[in-house]
Amino acid sequence: MQFGLLGTGFQLFGYEEKLQSNPLQHLFEVYVQVNKEAADDKNIAKLAREFFQRLELGDMQALSLWQRFRDLSIKEYSQIYKRLGIYFDEYSGESFYHKKSQEVLKLLDSKGLLQKTIKGTAVVDLSGNGDPSSICTVMRSDGTSLYATRDLAAAIDRMDRYNFDTMIYVADKGQQKHFQQLFQMLKIMGYDWAERCQHVPFGVVQGMKTRRGDVTFLEDVLNEIRLKMLQNMASIKTTKELENPQETAERVGLAALIIQDFRGLLLSDYQFSWDRVFQSRGDTGVFLQYTHARLHSLEETFGCGYLNDFNTACLQEPQSVSVLQHLLRFDEVLYRSSQDLQPRHIVSYMLTLSHLAAVAHKTLQIKDSPPEVAGARLHLFKAVRYVLANGMKLLGITPVCRM
Repeated sequence: MQFGLLGTGFQLFGYEEKLQSNPLQHLFEVYVQVNKEAADDKNIAKLAREFFQRLELGDMQALSLWQRFRDLSIKEYSQIYKRLGIYFDEYSGESFYHKKSQEVLKLLDSKGLLQKTIKGTAVVDLSGNGDPSSICTVMRSDGTSLYATRDLAAAIDRMDRYNFDTMIYVADKGQQKHFQQLFQMLKIMGYDWAERCQHVPFGVVQGMKTRRGDVTFLEDVLNEIRLKMLQNMASIKTTKELENPQETAERVGLAALIIQDFRGLLLSDYQFSWDRVFQSRGDTGVFLQYTHARLHSLEETFGCGYLNDFNTACLQEPQSVSVLQHLLRFDEVLYRSSQDLQPRHIVSYMLTLSHLAAVAHKTLQIKDSPPEVAGARLHLFKAVRYVLANGMKLLGITPVCRM
């Protein structure tokens, strides 16, 4: 239905030049405007319903406009995701399943699960006793499909195509009821693999304003973070030695953003804080990157002389023992995150590791120590850097070697 509004809105308020120059921004402006107008003008809401119906029936003009919006959007999204180091093998949104959703309706009907209401809509009663909270609408009175219908079609199609072990839906917590009903419907339709479908819900980021106002575009946030990181780095003399300060600023900025986002339960809402993002000390992504770069520098300085000659029995100090014990927990933390799909276990582990490494770095001297002691300590710091790098990569962070 949102697309019906967007299609109608573009026909009323859209500008071709704006669509070409900044597609996402312009489509967003059109969508906001048409929603305001539809609230006061019932005719616009009617036009939107008609547009959506034409789209479902395969009207060439409506499909052509939808295809353009989709192509432009994916091109823009791909650029933003590229900056995050994320690549998708396939883009198959709800629209891909609008024809298959009609097959789902026939299947529900053949199993005696489809009920028609007085209003002409089609529903499935998941409780079996008419409990209103367990009624799921799968068809509008005009015969068009809904989100639930298309998601049923998508789940069945994905099982047919991929024969998956697990299917994970990452979507905000406002959709919890939708996924509960979806998995329940698949079960009563006889698909026992519904047990292998899982929803990973996430909360809302509050207070994330940029210079462009209340609504925040991820691209604006990424640009602002890169700019502020560059400004922060410019005040440090070693920044002048960097080959590509822009790239380093981007990587450190992304680490700051990702760690702030992943520190707590994914389900929790949290207050975004620019100040906290840019702290170089404390539990931040900047601190993780700084620790990694510092340890890398240590290897560059002393690596040639000490990496071959070492004896681990030299690591007797409490600081060494604390770091070693913590390193041993890495596999346990990875297992835990793989079980509940919560990245916070890895984040917490790595922040603790960075703090332990910072204390050890101050007390465990390499310079002027006996060769086998120096070698053992250097190997310990190298192990910390390896684990930090692997942990960051798992969270989608590219480690930096200088900053």
